[in-house]
This record gives sequence, structure tokens and C-alpha cells, in this order.
Amino acid sequence: MEDLSARCVKVDAESAPSVSYLSMIERGKRHPSEAMLQVIAAVFQKNVDWFLDDVPEQAAIVPDKGNRGGIAGMALEPSFLFSNDILQIAIPEMLSQTGVSGRQFAHLLIRAHQEHHQNHFPEIERAAESIGKKQLPISVVALKEICTELNLVIEWFDDLDPAVMKAMGARRDATVRSYFQTPNIIRLNKALQEQPRRLKYDLAVYIGHRVLHAGDGVKSPMYAGSRATATGRGDSTPSDQSSAIDAQDIVHAWRDFECSFFASALLCPKVPFRRLLERHAHEVSVADIADVSASVSMRRMTAVSSYSHWHYFDAYPPGRLTAVYRGNGIPLPWGNMRLVQDPCQHWAVFRMISSAEMGTSAQISVLDVGNESRIYCCESVKVEDMVGKKHVLCAGVDLNPALSAQGIDALEMADELKQACISGGGSVSIPAAIKQEFSRVSRILNIAWLERGIDKDARLICPRSGACPRSPKCHLSA
Repeated sequence: MEDLSARCVKVDAESAPSVSYLSMIERGKRHPSEAMLQVIAAVFQKNVDWFLDDVPEQAAIVPDKGNRGGIAGMALEPSFLFSNDILQIAIPEMLSQTGVSGRQFAHLLIRAHQEHHQNHFPEIERAAESIGKKQLPISVVALKEICTELNLVIEWFDDLDPAVMKAMGARRDATVRSYFQTPNIIRLNKALQEQPRRLKYDLAVYIGHRVLHAGDGVKSPMYAGSRATATGRGDSTPSDQSSAIDAQDIVHAWRDFECSFFASALLCPKVPFRRLLERHAHEVSVADIADVSASVSMRRMTAVSSYSHWHYFDAYPPGRLTAVYRGNGIPLPWGNMRLVQDPCQHWAVFRMISSAEMGTSAQISVLDVGNESRIYCCESVKVEDMVGKKHVLCAGVDLNPALSAQGIDALEMADELKQACISGGGSVSIPAAIKQEFSRVSRILNIAWLERGIDKDARLICPRSGACPRSPKCHLSA
């Protein structure tokens, strides 16, 4: 209702209903005027008569969400094979035989938890809001004041002593952004002084460590470059690439995730940031208004949007994913446990990596998920990290649920668009009838880059080049 009220204000502030008035309409205690109903109808892209007809069946207007998150589950049967004792024996053996490190396994567990909950962690949100008082934007000065209140001391460094690097488990060629020194010292790379948005994020992470964990125990260092992982840690040193599961590693990885989520919530508090996204139609440029990095802004979209079917990737060339979120269940374009030299270049995120151009790019894509075709739209942007390495951020949504909510057979439309792409050699100008429905959905979701993506050719993509759906196929080995 809060989102709807804000959207109605954008259409016509005079006739827009308040949140409380919407609540009374919902409970049958008030009837909207004709002008108010026209405003509401404009938001939902419906004729006024649609609201006055008989109420449609619930199944006709509410999409089936299906599995939550991006990792498909399985029945743990027979149960005696999945007892704690057997799993404790089998998991290390499985990791050893597949070459997956204990740290990578920890990150996979966290990602599965994050996707299952679709980025909703209200306790962490509340903790961040109580500290930051929902300031948007929040300044470096304000964050330093919070550090002082929490008895955190800030120190700066140029080059780290090799002994310090070795003690923290960092490779010699790693670029350390910052690290926590017990009991209360935040040590920051001086390069962050010239990059205030990254400085704010690092400060917010360590504030989170102090608030959530009382600064207790070791906090993983934060790195710059493609060595950085989704939870902030760098690639392991060669001696660390072991399949042994260190319980402390898993605890540290979970703490890193909590602190990272806290930092995003502190820098972009949920309600103010959601309103900002609504005012600017989810444009990537809202990062400038919120005074945060594009990475923080785009990741935060997935957590605050009232539409839950999002994905987010952060990719370094030639094909390493350092951050992944798949709340909409999109298959991974290769994965983030290994480097791949030839990912499918029709994915927007990988095509932009290969391009010399900077800036943003919107794309409509069709992808087979299991036995179904699904339609995705994403916005990708090429940026530079603290040490000047270029990488690509990509945020996107699954359009099938939004289409289904409008009474459209989304699977049939996706299959129609897929066949059109195949006939066009892999990409095609979106047919007028489909484009019209996409345009309507873009206005309902209030996502500007979806409207831009409609004006470009739709592309057929695949999670594996070896399963290319195009004709002719992109690779002879496919």
C-alpha cells in the first residue's frame, strides 16, 4: 500500500490516496472517488471498468511463485542416508573429489540461505536503521561519528607489512581495502580517502561487525579486484585451497555476509531507498543521489523492491562471477566456483565485459529453465573497482510472474518469443503485440530500463554454451 500510494502521487498528487485511505478501501470502509480510481487504474495499467466488474478468481490474478530462490531443492530420502552423521562424513569426501574448497562450500551455503529468503533479513534491517536513523544519503562524517560512538578507532595504511599480509591469509599480490584489528581498530587503505563511496561502505561494514557481533573475533579483510568474493574475502592462498571444512571459516563467511547486508541497509535504508527507486523508476543512476557505489545500489534493489523476482551478478573478465544473487531462480551463467574462458557471450553481463565501451545497457532475454522458457530483462553497467579493474554489474528481473499477474499466458508468450529469436538467428526485434504487453508491465513495475530494453532486439541465451538453443549453434562442439 505504501508503494501504491507513492506511485499514485506521481500520477496525480491531488487525487492520490494515502496509505491509511487505501487500507480503508481494502477493508470496505471507504469507496474511492472516480478521480482516485482513475489514478489507481493508471498505476495498474487497467481500465477503470476492470475494478468495477465481478472479482476474478484468485488464481487468475496471482502468479504461482514456484520455488523460492535460485537453487533447486531435492527430497532428502531415504532419511537414514541424510542423517547428520552420514552427511558429516560424506560432504568432506564430496568436496575432496570435486575440488571444491571448504570456503567455497561455505559461500554456497550462504547464497542458498540468502536466495531462499529472497534477501529479506528484517532483524539486520532494524539493527542498521537504529544506528543510522534512516539517513539517505548518509555522509562520511556521520559514519565516522557513529564509529566514535561505538568506540571504533580509524587508522590508515599505505603498504602492509608482509608479516601482516601472511597473518591475515592474503596473497602477496592482493590489494587490501581494509581490515579489522581487534579489539576496536578499523584499518583503512589510504586510497579510500579519494573514493568516499567505497570508504562509506567499508566503514559501514565494520560498524555492522561492531553492532551485530560486538566486534568479537576476527573479521575477514576486504579486498579489491577480482579476488574479492561475494562475502568480501579474497581468493584463498594456494595452501588454503583445501576441501577440509573449517567450522571457523563458515562462521567468518556468515559474519561477512551479515556485515555486508548491514552495510547496505545502513547506507540505503529500506523505506527511503524504495521511495527513491520509485521516483526514479529503478534507474542505476539513483546511486549518485544516494551517494553510494553502483554495486551497493543495484544489490540493494533486490532487497527493497516490492517485486521479488530479481537477480544480480558482478563479473570480472574473462568469466569470473564474484557476486551472485538469484532470487528469481535464473540459472547461473557458468557459476562462481571456477573461472570460465568462454561463457555464452549473449548474456548481457559477459558481452559487456568484452566490450571496450563503458556505460549501461538494457536487454530482454529468453532462457530455458528446465522445460520452460522464461523472459528476463536486465540492466548492465561497466564500472571500475578501487584499483582500476573494470568489471560489470548486472541487475535483472524475471518477467513471467508480472505477465502472469496481468492474466497473460507467460509461458506461451516466452515460447513465442523464443521461436521468433530462433527464426532470426538468435535475436529478433520484439513483435508489436509482445512489445505492447512488455511496455504495460514496465509501467506497472516502474522499471525504466525495461522500457529501454524493449526497443532493442530480444536475445536467446543459454546457461551453458554446450547447450546452445540457437540454430545454427554458436559453437561447433555444442
